[in-house]
Amino acid sequence: MASNKPFPEAVKARRTYYALDSSSPIPDARIQEILTHTILHVPSAFNSQTSRTVLLLNEEHKKCWDMIAEVYKQQLPAEKFERANQRFQGFRKGYGTILFYEDTDRVREFQNKFKTYEDKFPGWSEQTNGMHQYVVWTALETEGLGANLQHYNPLIDVRLETEYKVPPTWNLKAQMVFGTPTDGPAIPDDKKEFDPVEDRVKVYGAK
Repeated sequence: MASNKPFPEAVKARRTYYALDSSSPIPDARIQEILTHTILHVPSAFNSQTSRTVLLLNEEHKKCWDMIAEVYKQQLPAEKFERANQRFQGFRKGYGTILFYEDTDRVREFQNKFKTYEDKFPGWSEQTNGMHQYVVWTALETEGLGANLQHYNPLIDVRLETEYKVPPTWNLKAQMVFGTPTDGPAIPDDKKEFDPVEDRVKVYGAK
């Protein structure tokens, strides 16, 4: 997986984009390559490899957000659903969605295998899933795609499991919507605020 952008610049460039259209500057095969590369090479505790993904493109992406809207329509009062549905329709305008899961069977397998760290594996599982999300998000950015991350689980879990034949032991963590940006990031560069670095980074023994 190649990119001409240095890693620190890619990290800085990764932003949240809500204004997306249903086009992609790269072929679907390249998007699949990014996911495959991420799944293979992002680390996990004890090499447990607990993360799973489902890639939805084009009409499957639109169908996903139609289903999510249907689920929420059954759960929310009409006035609240109308506001939520505006967001759903915005996500629907994108090119694709990536569903991020953790395999709870795999987590339990490693809990049983390494009893000393049994209580740690659920937390480590969350950490590796976050790393998968971040690597994919940053990689998509380097290819000219914008993305945003959503968390409409657990209400949508059963519907998506049924539609996409996802094992019930896969626990949905997030939904990443992506497409070609049609506007700037959610927070413009000149409006992004940073807490003082000296309050957040400590260094000892540097030469």
